[in-house]
Amino acid sequence: MPPKMTLSAEAASDLFRAAPHQMLDMGSGKGQVAHRVVGSGPDVLFVHGWPVSSATFRKLLPHLADHVTCHLIDLPGAGSSKYDTDTDLSIQNHIRSVKRSVELLGLDSVSAVGFDSGGLIARHALVGHEALRSMGLIDTELSGRQPLRFRSFIAARHLPGFRRAFGWLAGQPRLRRTKFVLGDAFADRSLLDGEFDEFFLRPIHESPEALHAAAQIFKSFDMSDVTALEEIHGRIEVPVRLVWGTEDKFLPIAGARRMVHDFPDADLVEIRGAGLFSHEEQPAAVAEALLPVLT
Repeated sequence: MPPKMTLSAEAASDLFRAAPHQMLDMGSGKGQVAHRVVGSGPDVLFVHGWPVSSATFRKLLPHLADHVTCHLIDLPGAGSSKYDTDTDLSIQNHIRSVKRSVELLGLDSVSAVGFDSGGLIARHALVGHEALRSMGLIDTELSGRQPLRFRSFIAARHLPGFRRAFGWLAGQPRLRRTKFVLGDAFADRSLLDGEFDEFFLRPIHESPEALHAAAQIFKSFDMSDVTALEEIHGRIEVPVRLVWGTEDKFLPIAGARRMVHDFPDADLVEIRGAGLFSHEEQPAAVAEALLPVLT
């Protein structure tokens, strides 16, 4: 039998229903990052992607908290972060926020786990950082030529009415399950409901502030940050583990198999039957893949 986990799945989810443990001030006009911490052992910083928050890691926590100290941050514009109409809601500010969070938390030896655009942000923020011990990257932006599905999704932000349409579709369970919206983000499309809806889709549908923030962050996405990845990878000298869903339609695993060779010290673990959100579909398998590099 597997060992009993100290942190239950219910308690891990409740962590994100409660107020964060502290707010980290990013400076004038840069917002405040929400910080939660759970577990014991080596420090690990979790960096979420778009349009989710650190709650996307909730299913991993029961499998990790007995082994590592999990630092979960909500970047400006996401989750429990603090921001207003004057806050810089951009990918560049997210990169600065990750760097500043490491400093404010006093993390002098830390592993980073980045999912989706959080992996892009973490790579830009922590390349060459003296505190970085290792890195885990879950279904994140690829180096080299980008897949058509990814390029098409990024291009959609320029379509007239995109923000309004995205906010409306987030609240339509049947429509958001289609492959033209969010259906292909999961191998099991039913996972778009339940907690995923509670933490990520419902706020975008119901809150004009949350929808505005998500749209602003998406609008700021700069493909030059993706183009720079191959060069950045060559300068990440710590151990790196790529963890990828074999059914990821947005960032296909063939790209991950090529990208692993960009890094001086990296390998790839494939999560069978999982899509883009592999850590939400198969958290035990993803945690098992991550723990060797995080510890």
